[in-house]
Amino acid sequence: MAETTMAETTMAETTMAETTMAEVMAELAGLEDPRAREVNEKHGDDHGVNLSKLRALAKRLKTQQELARQLWETGDAAARLLAILICRPKAFERDELDVMLREARTPKVHDWLVNYVVKKNPHAEELRLAWSADPDPVVASAGWALTTERVAKNPEDLDLAGLLDVIETEMKNAPDRLQWAMNHCLAQIGIEHAEHRARALDIGERLEVLKDYPTPPNCTSPFAPIWITEVVRRQHDK
Repeated sequence: MAETTMAETTMAETTMAETTMAEVMAELAGLEDPRAREVNEKHGDDHGVNLSKLRALAKRLKTQQELARQLWETGDAAARLLAILICRPKAFERDELDVMLREARTPKVHDWLVNYVVKKNPHAEELRLAWSADPDPVVASAGWALTTERVAKNPEDLDLAGLLDVIETEMKNAPDRLQWAMNHCLAQIGIEHAEHRARALDIGERLEVLKDYPTPPNCTSPFAPIWITEVVRRQHDK
């Protein structure tokens, strides 16, 4: 009798987990907006879910690591974004994150995975070093994003002059996403480290990367010399 009850309980728990996953996927499907998809696809993101509504769903679900893993495995972009929001960042192993990053080919999933999960994971530094040297430019861009984080928050033991050497040599002809990440690192070095600011400004001026990037009113241009100068000015005005 006791064994039957235990089996029934296990079956009920399994059914509940499956139902939860099915319900979440159904809710995501209900949030699909053709207009949002059209806008997102222009930026390389293949989903049509409003991100504010996605965050509201994540807030309701709270942290659920197993559900997050299941959502990621669907391969669906919106499901993966939700998985990132409800996962436990420190629970992932190094190799697991490496596989996930290589699967995350759309910009939004890639960026959220790096910023919301990898940066909070104990393997972040090991992955930073491995990804920065990866021949895949999208993977390498994640390494540069992690480097930019260290430039701002934990620059000890970083060879900033060496990073500027690499940026000076490689950024001009780098693929778009890698170029963007390297440019961000260039700007961060110029903003955070006054002793390297003149060189960072000079590299930006000479390479002219993102110089003509269309920038909305009241937004700072991603062109490194403008970006560095504006942020430093704001810091001095505080």
